[in-house]
Amino acid sequence: MISKKDSKTAVPIQPVPEKRGYEFFGPYGAFAITFGLPVLLFGFTFLCNDVSGCPAPSLLHPSTLTLDKLKEEVGWPTGGIPALYDTEVLLWVLSYYLLQLVLYVVLPGQVADGTELACGGRLRYKFNAFPTAVLILSGLAAGTYLYGAEFVVWTFLWDNYPQVITANLIICSALAIFVYVNSFSVPAPGQRNPELRQLAPGGHSGNVLYDFFIGRELNPRVRLPIPFVDEASRTLDLKVWNEMRPGLLGWIILNLSNIARQYRTYGYVTDSIVLSTLFQAFYVLDGLYMEPALLTTMDVIMDGFGYMLSFGDLTWVPFMYNFQTRYLAMFPYELGLSGIAVVLAPTAVGYMIFRGANNQKNRFRTDPNDPRVKDIKYIQTAHGSKLMTSGWWGMARHINYLGDWLMSWSYSLPTGISGFVILKTFNPATGELEKQAVQTAESRGAALIFTYFFLIYFGVLLIHRERRDEEKCKRKYGKDWDRYTSLVRSRIVPGIY
Repeated sequence: MISKKDSKTAVPIQPVPEKRGYEFFGPYGAFAITFGLPVLLFGFTFLCNDVSGCPAPSLLHPSTLTLDKLKEEVGWPTGGIPALYDTEVLLWVLSYYLLQLVLYVVLPGQVADGTELACGGRLRYKFNAFPTAVLILSGLAAGTYLYGAEFVVWTFLWDNYPQVITANLIICSALAIFVYVNSFSVPAPGQRNPELRQLAPGGHSGNVLYDFFIGRELNPRVRLPIPFVDEASRTLDLKVWNEMRPGLLGWIILNLSNIARQYRTYGYVTDSIVLSTLFQAFYVLDGLYMEPALLTTMDVIMDGFGYMLSFGDLTWVPFMYNFQTRYLAMFPYELGLSGIAVVLAPTAVGYMIFRGANNQKNRFRTDPNDPRVKDIKYIQTAHGSKLMTSGWWGMARHINYLGDWLMSWSYSLPTGISGFVILKTFNPATGELEKQAVQTAESRGAALIFTYFFLIYFGVLLIHRERRDEEKCKRKYGKDWDRYTSLVRSRIVPGIY
């Protein structure tokens, strides 16, 4: 709905917000995820460690397990839970966020319009995450060249790892509280809405915990009080900025810290940790380079920004996804040529599917006359959208998820049949006890839950996301979606699921 202002300037009017039912099992699921996943992160950090092994040996003998013994084995801080927080660490982590923000403002970038909103307008976005990442990684490379594995960034991240997790938890929680409170200033239906602010379809249920978790506002933004820069540079879209910047690059920085730790401990770097880091870095940098493609994803178009995305972007992704290289930093596993081949095969296939499908979708939506997509078959919906029925998207309705999952194999496969214990032996030459990570018959395979958790979790996540996408598309397209699914029958895996 559009009204006229002075009969010349069209001013968007806030529409009646769309309302939907609960997801993630409603308030109970929101409570479990909000408070359970941070505990899981700390559990992984302590139970798989370089003090006693991975997993902590007492976990292999539950009948003799005692809390005091377990605390000793996992290196639990003497100060207890309060020791997981450190103000100095929090300030250094905040300085990393500030650096990301400054580079977003000062570096040039591509400016693009998002998809059309319910009020009829389009938001503008500035994209320069890739040059930002290149500049930061170049600075880290220079520091490593000068100081080697003892570069302060690498030692700081390893030595203060639990405290760095806590710092990011504080930041993501504060951000979620801010956007939740600020969402109540979204104009009411029928009022003028020049800033194009909207509530997310599923984010205004009325339940405080659920709405805080799922996100009330669709695209919360802040206008930075910075003079002498263009409007796009001073406008920060919190959802897009957080999804593509601090956490994703932080994931790679943590991997590099893990490589440095392995070198400091053993004096060499294994092919497994290098390969896992390279694949993950390629995935991240490729995503940052293709940053504008984010505008056509469900995250941006449909999901609100609340604790779920704030925690996921800033804490869960960097600290859960770097776990494989963290394990390899403690246990230097060599793959050899045959092992490298096993890792490469699914990764190559996955990338071909993932990037090919996403590029095809983005080109078709932005320029259907592009020679690479002009022959794509599609059905025209009453809603105005076109649904592809050939090419990658004619094979399965969410074929990109298959590629995404196959690529994720390269993160876990380099850890092999994981599990090790730390043995302490006396070195007569130095007169000191030395630690050595070895894989015993008992420990072999005992750490699979840690190093392959991501593979299982990511598969479940993608299936859940596919179900959410299906529900949203069915609601949006109605009978046209039924016609589309009769032509494209597979959901993710062609001919199987």
